[in-house]
Amino acid sequence: MNPRLLRRPAAVVLPVSAALALSVVVGTADATPAHHGSTARVVSTSTLPDIPLAAFSNKLLPGSVGDDRGVDLGGIGSDLYPAERPGEYWTVTDRGPNGQIAVGKDKRRTFPVPGFDPAIVKIRAVGGRVQVLKSLPLTTASGAPVTGLPNQAGRDEAPYTYDASTPLAYDPNGLDTEGIVRDRDGSFWLVDEYGPSLVHVSAKGRVLARHVPEGLGLTGADYPVIESLPSIFLQRKINRGFEGLALLPGGDLVMALQSPLLNPDKATGENSRTTRLLRFSPRQNRVTAEYAYRFDPVEVVEPGQTKTSELKISALVALGGDRLLVQERTDKASRVYEVRLRRGSDILGTTWDTPATPTLEQLDDEAAKTAPVLAKRLVLDLNTVEGVPGKIEGIALEGRSTLVLLNDNDFGMTDGPAAFDAAGRLVDSGVETTLVRVRLPRPVR
Repeated sequence: MNPRLLRRPAAVVLPVSAALALSVVVGTADATPAHHGSTARVVSTSTLPDIPLAAFSNKLLPGSVGDDRGVDLGGIGSDLYPAERPGEYWTVTDRGPNGQIAVGKDKRRTFPVPGFDPAIVKIRAVGGRVQVLKSLPLTTASGAPVTGLPNQAGRDEAPYTYDASTPLAYDPNGLDTEGIVRDRDGSFWLVDEYGPSLVHVSAKGRVLARHVPEGLGLTGADYPVIESLPSIFLQRKINRGFEGLALLPGGDLVMALQSPLLNPDKATGENSRTTRLLRFSPRQNRVTAEYAYRFDPVEVVEPGQTKTSELKISALVALGGDRLLVQERTDKASRVYEVRLRRGSDILGTTWDTPATPTLEQLDDEAAKTAPVLAKRLVLDLNTVEGVPGKIEGIALEGRSTLVLLNDNDFGMTDGPAAFDAAGRLVDSGVETTLVRVRLPRPVR
């Protein structure tokens, strides 16, 4: 037996860098952070023009979308990563237009454009417009679209047509892509919510490998599926798999679970404030570390909000060394924190990495002080910065002190039967894909 499984890890106190003058408390944000305040400001704003989704998709994969139901390209704000030239960025769409419609006591997940194929999209902001420079469709080993449809009956939500009237087929190739980085060799790494999974993609968009939790048992995919992630991640909440992704200077990847695991049960996961990060070595092709990350109370992140289950991580940004920016958000509010990934905080292979109770997800504030929860400090409360749109999911760092933010506009979709008119055409929400640049009062790297 691994001796690490015989005991809980001791409490870890992280040293503070004098150079950064950080004031931290394990698992909580500093009440008076150095960067917090109204001096941060938006210095530019650009929006994506209307691009019909069928025209966009069929240019990449002819015939993939027959009817876009009036939906425009959107959802590219699922993540943001600096491209080769200053001011240019790689982004990734999520699974495509989707919503929910209540039918009796059930909420059915709708996919109004089921032929949509998630894509990597390179953009730049020029004046007040976001320009699309290049797009790469995500394809299987044989060149077929991966689609954004759920993978497995009984584990993922059942897919339906736009009006929730007709079931759609599951697709084992389907990906709900969220995070993106570009590696030195030109290939991409993405994270996905369904598995949850880490996906390696060629420079042309072909899926090279999909890393999933041990025991997932996904069959029928037209690309290699590798069960290399800890099995505890099988307990992810539906639609709350991996969301953030960062590429460390040494080449390792760090991925963030959007919300706490349902560990040991759903009620625990819904009320928990502790989620997890995984560190993955592409060179070794395996997970090398795991970290516990504790959210602030939901009413701190979004004043007036009372549902802890609204807390999510959507973005990670590598700062250098072992430092990361982590974005905590609800759909209406967002805050950016800094953490350090210390070796002593690694919980991989310990009993914290099992369903043994008490689990990480069951810990209250007092109990969390005895667990190796990452120390963090608040860098910026985006709620205090005028001009920042809602539902920010993509964050990048430009230079040393400018945050670049991109929102997910959900393809203009809303939930409920009123999302489409009587002719089956989208009633657009009016929310635009918007890129803003925020100048910080002090550098973060």
